[in-house]
Formats: sequence, structure tokens, C-alpha cells
Amino acid sequence: MPSLRHRLGALVYDWPRFLRHINKDWTLLRNRSETIVSDGRGVRCDWLYTSELHIANVYSSAARRLMTRALDTWPITLKDAPEPTNSPQVTFVIGHRGTVRLPNLLATLRSIAGQRDAAIECIVIEQSATREVEAALPKWVRYVHTPVAPDFDYCRAATFNVAARMARGEVLIAHDNDMLVPERYAAEVLERAREGWQFIDLKRFIFYVTEEDTKAIFAGAPLRRDHVTTVVQNLKGGSIAATREAYMAAGGFDEDFVGWGGEDLEFWERARAHARVYEFGYLPIVHLWHTAQAGKLDRNAPAQLRYERVRSIPAEERIARLRSTNFPNEK
Repeated sequence: MPSLRHRLGALVYDWPRFLRHINKDWTLLRNRSETIVSDGRGVRCDWLYTSELHIANVYSSAARRLMTRALDTWPITLKDAPEPTNSPQVTFVIGHRGTVRLPNLLATLRSIAGQRDAAIECIVIEQSATREVEAALPKWVRYVHTPVAPDFDYCRAATFNVAARMARGEVLIAHDNDMLVPERYAAEVLERAREGWQFIDLKRFIFYVTEEDTKAIFAGAPLRRDHVTTVVQNLKGGSIAATREAYMAAGGFDEDFVGWGGEDLEFWERARAHARVYEFGYLPIVHLWHTAQAGKLDRNAPAQLRYERVRSIPAEERIARLRSTNFPNEK
């Protein structure tokens, strides 16, 4: 339970802002010490790392109201298969390993199948010693297995690069296997790309739902809009879009990031230095419950330490190296 001091502080300093914005411009909600910039459609967070929305932690009613409001505006639809197409405009690429999070992956795929107003495809790259999930995936999903030694730590960056080479869509969405997206997510990304933006991040708030509700979704229940544990903002990873051409021109993801963390921040830094970046978030995403990722909170994890080292290297130098390594045959 939040302390009395936190409850009173949130009531005095945060609740008035919450009431001012919740029914109209809910994307403008923020913590009192944070700075945001709006372009009239979305919000850019002007701080480096992910943060939790304080009032949602202190008052669960605020979290529920915000989630309900966001999903009323941008509903999530779960379907078994998307509309068939031979000419996808947007390609979702998802890296995966193991059977523990297979239910998360299958639920995520159902939200991708629920996309409307854009032709989509999805590629799942299973990076593992053996094929474990292929038979469980829906027929509409393109599956690729990239074998690695059993003791090789997961390299998410490599899965995205493999899928990018295979993608048929003009826009790629590098997406995690535990996130439900609104039914117009692909369409909004495509619209921003056709405005001339090359890298696109439309996430505003990430709503973390309970273990109970996550398991209910796995069993086929509809997504509830009033059960949320945490509301997160300024998440650089999870789901990032880029035109296929710009993705390769920037060198893709750095496959030297092995294990958890760092690759998304490094990728986004290169994108900012190299291309037209749209980072005004206005869409909600729902994060499904799973057991904690090993090393997620460890700032001394190898991948995290590598990020601190490579960020001092000029972005254009990093881009040149990765282009020659990852996509040497692309113009």
C-alpha cells in the first residue's frame, strides 16, 4: 500500500492534472517532475529512461480510468487470423524462444490479426537449439527457425535482422512477444510512414495487466479494461517501427547485444542521428503478465554495460559498421 505521504502528495499535486486531462487529452498526463512536448497528436517524453506513472501507482482507480479511456479511444481486437493478402503493407517481426511464453506470443498474434485498415503479415523468428513452437503457431504466421547452441544467451537483435531480410511490407514493426496492440496500430504506423517519417514510435502508455487477467486472455476471455497493475511511459523498446529501407540503411539492430537490454536505446540513437524520426506517442499498448525477465533490473548486465560503452561512438560510425556487417548487399 502507498504511504499516507504518497497518497496525500498525489492527491494535491497529481490528481488535479489527472482530472483536467483524463476525459479529453489523456496523452498529456505525466509525472510532476517530467517534461513532455506535444505535436497536437502525440507526446514526446523528454527524459532518457522508462518511468512509471506515479498517480497510477498510488491510486488504482486512476490506472483503471486511464486504461479504460485509452482503450475506448484505441480499442484492441483479438482475432484468430487477419484479412488475407498477397501484398502486405506492414510486416510485424517477432523474436521468440522457448515454450514458457508461448501463450503470450499466441495472444500477441491475435491482437496483430485484429489489425484493420492496413494489410499486414507477421514473421516469428524462433532462436533456439530446436524447433519448439512451430506447430503451435497459426497458419497465417511465417515461421523461421535460427538454430543456436543450447547455452547461447538470447539475442533479440539477430531475430529482428533475420526477419527484416524476409519482410514483404514497406514498413517493419519490431515487436515483442508479450504486447497487445490497438486494432489501428499498423494503419497509424503506415500513415506516419507515408507522411515521410522513417522511424516511428507511437507508444504513449503501456498498461501492465494482472497474472489473473493474462491467463484469462490465454483461455479465450476478452481483454478487461479495468484491471491494470502498472502504467509505464517512455518505453523505447517493445515495439518500434521503421520503413524497411531506413531500417537497413541504419544497419538494423546491433547483434553484439546478447542478453537483456540496451539494443533498443542504441538502435533509436542511430535512428535519430540518421533519419526522420517520429516519436510522439499517442497509442496504448497492453503488456501481458509473465515471470520476471532475468537481469532486467541489473544495470551491470553485459548488454547494459555494452550500451554505455558504444553510445560514446559517433552514430554514423556505428551505422557504417553495422550496414557492412548486417546488410552488405543492400544499397
